[in-house]
Amino acid sequence: MNKFDQSWAAVSGALYDQGLLITSQNRSTGVVLANSPDIDVTATVFTQADGSVRVQFNTKGDINKDPMLIERVTRSYNARMGR
Repeated sequence: MNKFDQSWAAVSGALYDQGLLITSQNRSTGVVLANSPDIDVTATVFTQADGSVRVQFNTKGDINKDPMLIERVTRSYNARMGR
């Protein structure tokens, strides 16, 4: 499995681990959309010029309802990546 595929699978798994509903996945654009009742999460996976893969998580909504959500998602992602 290449780095992009590994990261792509880890992103989806991390969102699922944290109870988010994945509403859209577009591998060609590297974007996964997920939500909870109060918060939308956008995860972006992309290959950089040097060949490394970068993952970015962004939230929108009432993050005060779950201020640690993105941290938990990030921890789940890192665990799935073996970090």
